[in-house]
Amino acid sequence: MHPKEFKKVKNNTGHFTHQSLDNSELFVGIDFTCNKKINEIIATHESYILFPSPDALNISKTYPKNSNKPLAIFLIDSTWACTKKIFTQSENLNKLKHMSFTTTKTSQYSIKAQPDENYLSTIESTLVVLELLNKWEIENIEEEKFNGFLNPFFKMIEYQKNLIANPKSNAVRFKRYK
Repeated sequence: MHPKEFKKVKNNTGHFTHQSLDNSELFVGIDFTCNKKINEIIATHESYILFPSPDALNISKTYPKNSNKPLAIFLIDSTWACTKKIFTQSENLNKLKHMSFTTTKTSQYSIKAQPDENYLSTIESTLVVLELLNKWEIENIEEEKFNGFLNPFFKMIEYQKNLIANPKSNAVRFKRYK
């Protein structure tokens, strides 16, 4: 996660994603080249970075596992401009195979414009990846867990919309709690 995103606790889908996944780890920074834990994960796992590119393995169509090693998928949580900076400065992440997916889903992040209609937030992308890993029987997630996965995301959007619709009443309430 880019440090700028890490500071956005109330509207950052990366935080929600991390808190929703038992086996996730959160790393904050820009250059992860010398990050001991990340390098350990890369060395011991079949590792991908979720990043759309022409050479990306499309897990909507292709089974992603090619070894007996556990699977690790790195997601960069940031704006696209900051993502590019992380990706280019982190030599270890830059060398990973890319993973992507195709979906008909559109982003429900109604308070934030996506650069393209096919782009999803971090938590929405994670849900698609989990559904596909379930399809390939790499994961074994119960359907009801998928149904509630985006609930924190939807509550955050509702909260943000309320702030936008009622800026004066929320500003007064904020001052009172300061």
